[in-house]
Amino acid sequence: MSWSVLIVDDHEVARAGVGSLLDIAPFHIVGSVASACEAVKHLEEQPVDLVLTEIRLSDGSGLKLLEQIRSSHPEVSVVIFSAYENPTYIAKAAALGAKDYLVKTISSKTLLDTLRNISTGNSVNAESLMYLIQQTMHETVDVRVLPSDFPLTARETQVLRHVALGLSNKEIAKSLSISIETVKEHVQHVLRKINATDRTDAAVRAIKSGIMI
Repeated sequence: MSWSVLIVDDHEVARAGVGSLLDIAPFHIVGSVASACEAVKHLEEQPVDLVLTEIRLSDGSGLKLLEQIRSSHPEVSVVIFSAYENPTYIAKAAALGAKDYLVKTISSKTLLDTLRNISTGNSVNAESLMYLIQQTMHETVDVRVLPSDFPLTARETQVLRHVALGLSNKEIAKSLSISIETVKEHVQHVLRKINATDRTDAAVRAIKSGIMI
């Protein structure tokens, strides 16, 4: 069965290269565009199974495009294929519903194998960067092993990990399937319990304490 693909990247050479690579069953390139605006227009006019997008686009963020697609076209799979190996980008992509986050330094075989895996409905590979970060974000924490100056609940520790990765309250809510108001309460409790002045201070302390491991 053919799987239609839309490539979104503001570098023409990159689009051409990926398009040439994916010109193989089961993939069928139905579009190659340079901007988020063009991608949205294409999706409104023609059905697509997969959007493969760069994280930084000339007219905005691939993350915003991801969020928009997940909202208006939830049936479409989105994979980030980026030159930027940034844990915050990866965590945000995971929270917003990306199928995977791939870095452009991977081999062509890895790219093809990953997309084939996604096209058959399988879950993210356990060696994927996004999978590893998701594990850190969602792991149930044994609070007994936390440092004494981090008197947090398991859920508060999960929230702190999200904060340390740079996620907004909205993104944390999506990731943990809880309300934004609940996230706000957890963040307030975390800041108070660890005597952090703000989210940045809390993130730095979390990283230094080893809570992100």
